[in-house]
Amino acid sequence: MLEAQATGEVEEDEKVLVVRRIHVSYRLVVDREKRDAAERAHGVHARACPMARTIGGCVKISTSLEMVDAYG
Repeated sequence: MLEAQATGEVEEDEKVLVVRRIHVSYRLVVDREKRDAAERAHGVHARACPMARTIGGCVKISTSLEMVDAYG
């Protein structure tokens, strides 16, 4: 199971609210033997994400990944 929560930071620019930063926190339930693959995927996913590629030049995007053992 994968959960994601996005948080945006907004600033005022000439009386207009503008999104300056977005942080996406992922929480992934994963088998132990798949953790390395999940970390590799997390490390490159922003470069392959159409939304991140579209807005990445004007909005700072960061991510974090929390992995939870599938078997407790």
